Amino acid sequence: MASSHSSSPVPQSNSSDAFFKKEMDATKRFRPVQSLPDVCPKEPTGNPSNLCDSPSLVVDQQQRWTIYHSKVNLPAALNDPRLAKRESDFFTKTWGVDFVDTEVTPSFYLPQITKEDFASYQQEIAPRERVHERCKDICTSKDTFDRTLLHTHDKSRTDLEQVPKIFMKPDFALEDSLTFNTVLPWSHFSTAGGKGNRDAASSKLLQEKLSHYLDIVEVNIAHQISLRSEAFFHAMTSQHELQDYLRKTSQAVKLLREKISKIDKVMCEGSLRVLRLSLTRNNCIKAYNKLKLMATVHQTQPTVQLLLSTSEFVGALDLIATTQEVLQQELQGIHSFRHLGSQLCELEKLIDKMMIAEFSTYARNDLNRPLEDDCQILEEERLVSLVFGLLKQRKLNFYEIYGDEMINTAKNIIKQCVVNTVSQIEEIDTEVVVKLADQMRMMNFPQWFDLLKDIFSKFTIFLKRIKATLNTIRSVVFLVLDKNQKNRDLEDTLQKSSAKESSVDTEVAYLTHEGMFISDAFSEGELPPAAADTTSQRNTSPHSEPCSSDSVSEPEGTTDSSSSKEQTSSSVTPGGVEMMIGDDMKLTDLELVRLANNIQELLYNASDICHDRSVKFLMARAKDGFLEKLNSNEFVTLSRLMEGFILDTEQICGRKSMSLRGALQSQANRFVNRFHEERKTKLSLLLDNERWKQAEVPAEFQDLVDSVSDGRISLPEKKTAATEERKAAEFLIVEGQKYATVGTVLLLIRIILEYCQCVDNIPSITTDMLTRLSDLLKYFNSRSCQLVLGAGALQVVGLKTITTKNLALSSRCLQLIVHYIPIIRAHFEARLQPKQFSMLRHFDHITKDYHDHIAEISAKLVAIMDSLFDKLLSKYEVKAPVPSACFRNICKQMAKMHEAIYDLLPEEQTQMLFLRINASYKLHLKRQLAHLNVVNDGGPLNGLVTSDVAFYTGNLQALKGLNNLDLNMAEIWEQKR
Repeated sequence: MASSHSSSPVPQSNSSDAFFKKEMDATKRFRPVQSLPDVCPKEPTGNPSNLCDSPSLVVDQQQRWTIYHSKVNLPAALNDPRLAKRESDFFTKTWGVDFVDTEVTPSFYLPQITKEDFASYQQEIAPRERVHERCKDICTSKDTFDRTLLHTHDKSRTDLEQVPKIFMKPDFALEDSLTFNTVLPWSHFSTAGGKGNRDAASSKLLQEKLSHYLDIVEVNIAHQISLRSEAFFHAMTSQHELQDYLRKTSQAVKLLREKISKIDKVMCEGSLRVLRLSLTRNNCIKAYNKLKLMATVHQTQPTVQLLLSTSEFVGALDLIATTQEVLQQELQGIHSFRHLGSQLCELEKLIDKMMIAEFSTYARNDLNRPLEDDCQILEEERLVSLVFGLLKQRKLNFYEIYGDEMINTAKNIIKQCVVNTVSQIEEIDTEVVVKLADQMRMMNFPQWFDLLKDIFSKFTIFLKRIKATLNTIRSVVFLVLDKNQKNRDLEDTLQKSSAKESSVDTEVAYLTHEGMFISDAFSEGELPPAAADTTSQRNTSPHSEPCSSDSVSEPEGTTDSSSSKEQTSSSVTPGGVEMMIGDDMKLTDLELVRLANNIQELLYNASDICHDRSVKFLMARAKDGFLEKLNSNEFVTLSRLMEGFILDTEQICGRKSMSLRGALQSQANRFVNRFHEERKTKLSLLLDNERWKQAEVPAEFQDLVDSVSDGRISLPEKKTAATEERKAAEFLIVEGQKYATVGTVLLLIRIILEYCQCVDNIPSITTDMLTRLSDLLKYFNSRSCQLVLGAGALQVVGLKTITTKNLALSSRCLQLIVHYIPIIRAHFEARLQPKQFSMLRHFDHITKDYHDHIAEISAKLVAIMDSLFDKLLSKYEVKAPVPSACFRNICKQMAKMHEAIYDLLPEEQTQMLFLRINASYKLHLKRQLAHLNVVNDGGPLNGLVTSDVAFYTGNLQALKGLNNLDLNMAEIWEQKR
């Protein structure tokens, strides 16, 4: 009421519509002392008779109590006497002292409010504001009222100061003893002795004082009421007009309610009832689906046990994962399933152990089955199922179990082969010789070779089986990797499509902020195909029966979950096994690629294991020097078998294993050393017994040389009857040339071809053989030089002298070896690596050494004749008879020389040799003529010399093959200056 002085009086007429409208709004905003019922229409409850049950001022409604009958007195709500202290605000009073004022995040469903949104309101409220300003002018001046009020307030304040302050305290209470004693002292009520009259007077004085205080307070209260009398009477006069306004308002509200009731019955009641029924139906369907899902989940454990009994680990794990996800998302809080999650976890751990044990059993059965010529995969479906289950559980080290089984199986293969072979050999008494290694060492080479061949064949089948099994495992890993890639591509596609629909989704979210669309009740039965498939995947268990009810056979609106979005794809392994791969294998591409590499490495390890076991088998047999005692044919056969096995394993596994190859190389080195030492010793013995006489050439050596000329370096086969009937030849024919040789050189050629053939049989020893062959050729060159040129044969063999024929024969033998060095070089070059070509320089050095040796022999022959010329011509005298005895002796020696070498050396070499001898002869004759002072002056001495020279020339040119020899005898004379 204090604010009534500043408000305008109620107008008596309707002269201003805007002004009247403002007062009508005021009546709507402020309620009188009597509470008015709410005039808002009530929400339909489904009963047509209750569609207009809202409270009314006109009609007295005797209906059941509703929320519209509730009334709250705000002061009573804020001043709760049950609370010990007043709360800080309304919220802590309502919700308790634990209420925390938190910042509310703005809702994205609400639009952003700007100043433009209030433009229409400002336009509407502007006329009302102008009317309000005019009304303020009609009111009493605020300054005058304030001055009067201030003066009155000062006076009242002076009077009130007479009243003690204790009466003004807010906690004034006479129940308090201190307050009571202060207001009514006990001294005024004492009845002792002669003070009775004085006390009575004091009590009366106290009563008057209190009465005075009461009068002062009442006067101030009356004064305050008088100051507001005008507003009080103004309110009383306005009450009648207010009652008229309320009566008109009540009539208008009654008319509006009747119209709304009719509209509700005609247009809304049926639609709302259909909505309620549709929502009820959908809720019933959801409840039924939830119960059906609970029934399916209840059957999880029996179904898992059934799957495990048939080794369907993947299906059991999928069922457990799906059930756990349903429990966490759709059936969370179900009391009857509170222990099912932990039970499924324990069951999943049990399945992990079962899969590991099952895979170990499978590996043992697969590797230990009979090693026949059958490389089929054992129970491929079972293997694929196990691998998928292990991948699903992230048991990525399962391949180590297979690796351990491979090692044990490889040991058992060798043991079983040895036992089978020993049992077939009667010479070995297993009761006396207990150990398998000792029994194996008692075998001869053919028996041991057959055993090794059997072991290699079993290992080959063993590796093929391992490769087939590991390829199947790797194919499963690659299928999962490919599925991950497809899932990423699908997610990228979905993200792109969702980005395009983001604007539409924002509008729909804004419209549905306050609740569901009216049409949503119907749209749930019209889901798109993708949504229907997604929903059916969640609500249809693999082992649940389809619902036969028509009302439930429609697409069901169940709770969305991530598991309902899982998809499966069908993939086929290389063996033709079709598998369904789910999206729940949470393995990264890096893990899958590393696993595939480890599986491939396991195949390499299998090859290494077979090679290592084979090496141990070889070393066990080589302890007593058995392998070093093998002859060339046996070692070549063994080497070929090992090389074949190495190539087979490389072809199967795709990588070289060096252990067996290294063992073969080690044995090959020992073989090469023994091979070379035997042949070098043999050559040494042959040279020590060689008498350096021309030997006959057997037919088999001629055939051997002919085969080399045809480009085949190989040893001849055993002698046949036709070969034995052929007589030995005097010369060895090589590419049309005759070679007179000794028996040692013929055998040396055979030895050289043995080296070359050994390289063909054992390619790994090519470099060693090249070195050994170079050493052998150098040894022959140096040893033959010692025996012939160095005259070592005189002591070794017992020759009387080294003749020119021995020298010529030695030279021709060296020429034969030199002829074959380029062929040998080409043979080794074709079998060497490019980086090993530098080793061919040994043949160049050997060729040079041989040529030097041949040149030394030629020089030796010339030196023999040179010493003869020096000896004979130093005694030469120019006198009759002609020819002189000196020249006859020289011609005789020349004829012997020609006779000794002509059949051994080619004609060209003979001519070159005699030209060098003739040059030596001319040099000595010229020196003797100069000593005798015989000149070419046509005198008698000159004639005698000319006759001797003519005799020499005639005899020399009469020798076979020297008739066209240009002797140029004019050089014996000193040239005139």
